[in-house]
Amino acid sequence: MLDIRGLAASIADKPILNGIDLVVPDGEVHAVMGPNGAGKSTLGYVLSGREDYLVTAGTATFGGADLLAMEPEQRAAAGVFLAFQAPVELPGVNNANFLRTALNAIRRAHGEPELDAVQFLKLARAESKRLSMPEDMLKRNVNVGFSGGEKKRNEVLQMAILRPKLAILDETDSGLDIDALKIVADGVNALRGPAFSALVITHHQRLLDYLVPNRVHVLLNGRIVRSGGPDLARDLEKSGYAELIAEAA
Repeated sequence: MLDIRGLAASIADKPILNGIDLVVPDGEVHAVMGPNGAGKSTLGYVLSGREDYLVTAGTATFGGADLLAMEPEQRAAAGVFLAFQAPVELPGVNNANFLRTALNAIRRAHGEPELDAVQFLKLARAESKRLSMPEDMLKRNVNVGFSGGEKKRNEVLQMAILRPKLAILDETDSGLDIDALKIVADGVNALRGPAFSALVITHHQRLLDYLVPNRVHVLLNGRIVRSGGPDLARDLEKSGYAELIAEAA
């Protein structure tokens, strides 16, 4: 699914990623953990195509295609989805219209017929109900007036409707209470299967109690310094990053 080799990237001439090697096979969920400033969010931004990040070395392929050569909209059409750490508000943009436009753009790219308003609302209402979101959220402007938890649920609703092949979750669990955390995890778990993979960027092991990853990777100073199974996240929760930081010094 995703194959990253020696990926280096910078922003405003400041190196952030310093040689990332990471493989996420089809059907697997991988977690990326690390202290603040390690480069976790930068990794998500680079993979999704955020324009102010400059790739200076390495490769990233997605389904065998050169991901870094694609424009952001091409990556989205190919099946890459990024859930933001801090979802932006879009005043004047209706949530349902936004979601339908995004979905139909992807369907057009794949030569599939677009959904009309009735077909889309049936789908959106079913997914909203599954995520315990009130239907009136579809009528509101995108994220405007939403609580922190509602914004994160709205990101997961987008993911559930768009059905990506690769979901990148950038600290989607930050600021969530236990109930909302479980709903976010359930939204990801509902998509799990051989045609879906996820890269979950998180500070905390608690999300991984509900969203059990196949692998956990520790990012430090722009590099993956350790990888392991779910137990690695539990160990980090107990001991922190001090030992790894000392080893890297």
